[in-house]
Amino acid sequence: MRRFLFSFIAATVFFFGTEALAQYRDGVVYEDIYDSETMLSMKNHVRTLSSALMEGRKAGSDGERMAADYVRDCFREYGVDVLSLPEGDSFGVTCENGDTLTSCNVVGYVSGYDKTLKDRYIVVGARLDNLGSMTMTVDGTPVERIYYGANGNATGLSMLLELAAKVNTNAVMFRRSVIFVAFGASAHTYAGAWYFLNRAFAGADDIDAMINLDMLGTGYNGFYAYTSSNADMNTLIRTLTGELQPVLPEVVAAEPYPSDHRAFYAEEIPSVMFTTGRYPEHNTDKDTQSIIDFDMMERELEYIYNFTLALANASSAPSFSLASVSSGKISEGDIVAYYDCDQRPEFLNSADPRQFLEKWVYKCLRYPPEAVRDGIQGRVMVEFIIDRDGKVGNVRVVKSVSEELDAEAVKVVSASPKWRPGRVKGNKVNTSITIPVEFRLEKKGARPKFGIKK
Repeated sequence: MRRFLFSFIAATVFFFGTEALAQYRDGVVYEDIYDSETMLSMKNHVRTLSSALMEGRKAGSDGERMAADYVRDCFREYGVDVLSLPEGDSFGVTCENGDTLTSCNVVGYVSGYDKTLKDRYIVVGARLDNLGSMTMTVDGTPVERIYYGANGNATGLSMLLELAAKVNTNAVMFRRSVIFVAFGASAHTYAGAWYFLNRAFAGADDIDAMINLDMLGTGYNGFYAYTSSNADMNTLIRTLTGELQPVLPEVVAAEPYPSDHRAFYAEEIPSVMFTTGRYPEHNTDKDTQSIIDFDMMERELEYIYNFTLALANASSAPSFSLASVSSGKISEGDIVAYYDCDQRPEFLNSADPRQFLEKWVYKCLRYPPEAVRDGIQGRVMVEFIIDRDGKVGNVRVVKSVSEELDAEAVKVVSASPKWRPGRVKGNKVNTSITIPVEFRLEKKGARPKFGIKK
C-alpha cells in the first residue's frame, strides 16, 4: 500500500507543485511507467528521504527522526521484525560546542533457518543522517540551502530497505540471521554504529561480518567494494565473479569514503563497503534525485543480495585480518593481499590467476577415485602465499568440499613452479592469493572434469 501511496504523492507533486517537494518537477512520473516494482520502490524511497520536508536529515533534527520513522514503517510493511523501540534506539551525542543532540538507530531483523548458525549475524547498515540545512545571505536576503542527500545517503537507505524485503521474502535460504540497521548520527564519528556495537546490541560478539551501503546512486561512475584488504571477503567477491551477475564491483585498496564500517573494523569484525564513490554533487544542495542512476542501482541490489546470501551461508565465518598496505610501511614478514599489489604476482608472464589454473592446476589435477565413486564434486577454495622469491607456500583450504578433493587441490597447488613475485612501490612482497579449484562430474557416466565453466 505504501508504494502506491508514495507514487500518488509523487504524481501530485509533479502536477500541482507541492512546495515541500518542489525540487522534483522534472517529469520522472512519466518515466516511471516502464519501471520494475523494485525500481519504483527505490525511487519512492529516495524521493521521500531526500525531500525538502526532511530538511537534509541533520543528526538530531526533526528531519532525521522523520527518516527514522519512515525506515521503521517500511520494515514493518515488508514483514521485517523491528527490534527498536517505537522511538528508535535513542542515544545522545556531545557536540563540539558542548551541546548534546539526540539521535537514534532503527534496527530490523530476519532470522536464519540453520539451528547452529541462526544465532550468528550478518549486519547490513546504511547511514541515516546527512548535513541538514543552513541559511545563507544572498544579495541581502536570507536564503535556506538544503543538503537533500539523495545519493548521500538516501540511495544507501533505499538499498537497505529493498534488500531487507528481499531477504525476508527468501528467509528460508539464509543460514545466518541478518540484521539491518539505519545508523543515526553517522557524521558524528559514526556514533550510531558505535552505539549499536557497544551499548544497544548484546550479541556484538556473534556478528560474523558487516556490509555497509553508502552512496550507491551514481553507478555510471563505477561500482566499488572496499574490504580493508580482508582476504576472506576478497575471496568471496572473487567467487561471485565466476558466477553470472548483473554487475560486478571493482575491489579497491583505498577507502573511497569514511563511513560506518570503520566502527566494525575497530571491533575486528570483517567488513565490506559497497559504494559508487564520490561525485561532484557530494555534500552540496545539488545532491537531488535527478543525479541518480536507478537502473544501475537495481543491478547493484541484485549483486549485493547474492553477496549477502553467500556470506550468510558460508560454512565458516570470514576471519579478521589487519591491512598492512594502508599504513604504507611493509616489513619483511608482512603479507599483502593480491589485489593490493602495485604489480601483481605473475605465473608464466600473466597476472591473471586463471593462467595458473589452466596451465598448471588443471593439467596436474587427478580426480580421487573414491570421490568419483561417491559422486562428490564442488569448488575447493585454496589460499596460499607467494613469497618474495616467488615460491608457493602456506597452502590451506578456506572452503572445503571433502577430504579427498581438498587434499588433491592442496597437493597440486603446493607443487607449483615459481611465480614472479608481487611488488608494492617497487619492492618485492609476500602476497596472499585465493583461487577456486573446481571438481566436476559429467552427468552421464560420472566422468571427472576440471576447469572453469565456459
